[in-house]
Amino acid sequence: MRIAVTSTGKDIDSPVDPRFGRARYILILDEKGTVSEVVDNTANVNALKGAGIQAGKLLADRKVDVLVTGHCGPNAFTVLEAAGIKVAVQQSGTVRQAVAKIMSGEAEFADKPNVEAHW
Repeated sequence: MRIAVTSTGKDIDSPVDPRFGRARYILILDEKGTVSEVVDNTANVNALKGAGIQAGKLLADRKVDVLVTGHCGPNAFTVLEAAGIKVAVQQSGTVRQAVAKIMSGEAEFADKPNVEAHW
């Protein structure tokens, strides 16, 4: 399982970034909870529009199975859902804590976006 977590920093002890498309970094972890890739999301942070869609495509291209974030809008959610990526929203704490919730089965997956477009 590949898990992507929005993050304010580059390491597993960084706080979860509540934004999906405009998160500063997206950490991709393997099934053991080890960071396998740190994605610098600067291009989407400064995008005028379409940040969530582009970030969603980025995760689909990297064959991510689960996204952990604070909020996910409707356009991004549509892309993620089409790619078969499960989305856990309203997550907080550190990346390490959020991944632990996923791996223990404590996190719930969303069946719809939890914010409006352009949040």
